[in-house]
Amino acid sequence: MDENEVETLRAWIGRGERKSELLTAALVERFEATMGRSLARIDGEAPLGIHWCMTQPAIAAEGLGADGHPARGGFLPPVALPRRMWAGGELSFLRPLRVGEEVIRISRIADVVHKRGRSGELVFVTVVHEIRCGGALAVRERQDLVYRPAHAHAAAGAPSEPGAPDPRRPDRSETVEATTTLLFRYSALTFNGHRIHYDIDYARDEEGYQGLVVHGPLQATLMLHMAARMLGNAAPARFAYRGIAPLVHGGAFTVNAVQGADGIDLWTTADEDGAPRMTASAMV
Repeated sequence: MDENEVETLRAWIGRGERKSELLTAALVERFEATMGRSLARIDGEAPLGIHWCMTQPAIAAEGLGADGHPARGGFLPPVALPRRMWAGGELSFLRPLRVGEEVIRISRIADVVHKRGRSGELVFVTVVHEIRCGGALAVRERQDLVYRPAHAHAAAGAPSEPGAPDPRRPDRSETVEATTTLLFRYSALTFNGHRIHYDIDYARDEEGYQGLVVHGPLQATLMLHMAARMLGNAAPARFAYRGIAPLVHGGAFTVNAVQGADGIDLWTTADEDGAPRMTASAMV
């Protein structure tokens, strides 16, 4: 990728998008059925993380790329690297979302950064969102996306390998079965067409994964709700998360938490090796 291509992508900085949707009891019911016993129940409030299931772009089939995502060059910059993943993000919770209210998402491209090194060619796109509900700002979010080469064309762009197991003994740990049904239902809730979550041949042969991939926001939602339950069924003031390595479907995984002096540290692990796949921190 040369300097002109990078400057073309950086021209997207400042580009905005606004979407809105009514938060319905039916959506909450489907969300609760999908997430099950993992949810924190906060009286009078919609479940935390449900905003990821709302205001998603409704793109016709002919407007999708080969990976199932919307074709590049709309709101997001037209990065030529084919593999797109959530790298992490941060949420600030200012007021609750409530059933029956209109949820408005106001988004802006905050930064586009190109890097090249031992890990191969990468492009990071930072998106900031304001989630408004009932006429007031409810959630402030930063979302970090990373674009990588296809594994078939650049070995350095292959999915990250898990690291060493986390040595800490969790204060709380829960097991989740990463079934294809769970992945399908969460994809449906979020209107997410990315084929790595439901098309095993594509995930393995085109993007280099060993199996279907458990959604980043699904893992983040599970950790967010564990933190909220540890806080007495209350939303943390701030919640930051970061992807470490892909979590691949095929069995159970665990959601873990340790209570610290300044907040709660959380991580997900695959049962086969105990290595973190996503980490998070929740601050009061």
